[in-house]
Amino acid sequence: MIIKSYIDKISTSVQQTNKRSMVEQVAIFKKLVNSNCNNNRKSNKLSPRERIKQLIDGDFFELSVLAGYKLYDKEIVAGGIITGIADINGITCMILCNDYNVVGGTYFPITIKKHLRAQEIAAENSLPCVYIVDSGGAYLPLQSEVFADKEHFGRIFYNQARMSAQGIAQIAVVMGSCTAGGAYLPAMADESVMVKNQATIFLAGPPLLKAATGEVVTAEDLGGADLHCYESGVADYYAEDDTDALKITRNIIANLNVSDKHTSPTKFTEPKYDIADIYRIINADLRHQYDVLEIIARIADNSEMLQFKENFATTLVCGFIKIHGFSAGVIANNGILFSEAALKGCHFVQLCSKRKLPIIFLQNITGFMVGKQAESKGIAKHGAMLVNAVATSAVAKITIIIGSSYGAGNYAMCGRAYNPRFLWSWPNSKTAVMGGTQAADVLAAIKTKKMSYTQRWSELEQQKFKAAINTKFSYESSAFYTSANLMDDGIIDPKDSRKFLAFALKIIANGPNITTSNHGVFRT
Repeated sequence: MIIKSYIDKISTSVQQTNKRSMVEQVAIFKKLVNSNCNNNRKSNKLSPRERIKQLIDGDFFELSVLAGYKLYDKEIVAGGIITGIADINGITCMILCNDYNVVGGTYFPITIKKHLRAQEIAAENSLPCVYIVDSGGAYLPLQSEVFADKEHFGRIFYNQARMSAQGIAQIAVVMGSCTAGGAYLPAMADESVMVKNQATIFLAGPPLLKAATGEVVTAEDLGGADLHCYESGVADYYAEDDTDALKITRNIIANLNVSDKHTSPTKFTEPKYDIADIYRIINADLRHQYDVLEIIARIADNSEMLQFKENFATTLVCGFIKIHGFSAGVIANNGILFSEAALKGCHFVQLCSKRKLPIIFLQNITGFMVGKQAESKGIAKHGAMLVNAVATSAVAKITIIIGSSYGAGNYAMCGRAYNPRFLWSWPNSKTAVMGGTQAADVLAAIKTKKMSYTQRWSELEQQKFKAAINTKFSYESSAFYTSANLMDDGIIDPKDSRKFLAFALKIIANGPNITTSNHGVFRT
């Protein structure tokens, strides 16, 4: 069934306000992206992004460009590591490239988090990993935050070993420093390339070696390409320069003896409506709902969707669509979640699980319905059923936060904690335990309750207190803050949503076989 658009019923002035707001948000996002994509070179090296460009065939789907934004007293551009997915000699791969311009490519906590997330995506989708190594290892002033917890530096090598054991190729291209624990990255790779007179691998660099043993040696003699390619055997391929190393790497990928299945169906019909209309549809004020069918109509092939329970529990839209020929289920918010909507969503997740269909979640939710009537109808257990179904469904899930993402609604709609294969945010989106206004009222009420009669505060004091809470929540719930902290895989321009969803479905469709879903106990 083709979705009918009613955009012409939105007043022109509202459309203009909506568009102006979204254009401003996207402009801020793109300006930040440009500032986080430097191409600075050092000596005779290619820049990190030039290295990636020479390695890949065409498009590069970059992940988490804003990682690390305003997190530290230093500027950690893109979290200090560039990660993303691209084809190399026709094989779809995950690429992880240290940025030597960012504090010598050392690993901050956010760098490790971003590196591990890239490995997680690679493992879930059976993508060979190519590590372009040029790093000074852990950032020592923050050593307690990068060593030695479960999700710290050592997990990188653990993941390498596990993926290699599963037959997911691990290729290291050492183009600069590779020190201390970082030396294990090429040492644990299936195959390693080193650039002469430029790349080094050693467990202890010359300064540490001198301090520990008194031995004095140059970095090249201690761990250069000549040593490791001719004597130690730590590296497998000897490259003349960066360009030669990247050519060798492309040949390694070409000889992995894996047939790349990441192809798209050749026949599909573009949506009937212009995706740029999204700018005019999304309300500038997220407190006001819009019809999410208008969004689906602009991402689905031919703007078609088979709606499930179309006339029941309409605050949750569920249905079957295709994007670039790939079939998927879609669950999208059209208002607050009531008990009936939660049950509808649970039923639909089970259908997709049985049919092994990936599910796309479009999040714009302020949470579950609250109040005596909602509680008496069992909103807690019905909401829990939906959360249970989402958590235990084995099918691949993709989430885009297109508006609000508050409270338990984030969980039910497959937020980060529920392991979506990919999660992106629109620049206008907000993610928090609740809205700033509500949080300010709650905290003010708690503070008032703790006061004695003689301590009562004035109306002006309460207003200042609430304003400070609201400001804090507004900042910490913004897409720029959550993306900087790697709570998503990046902010995307709403106009690119169909492209990103098609890319994700292509990766998923050709990944590991989906296992049968075994749901937990549903409380009825």
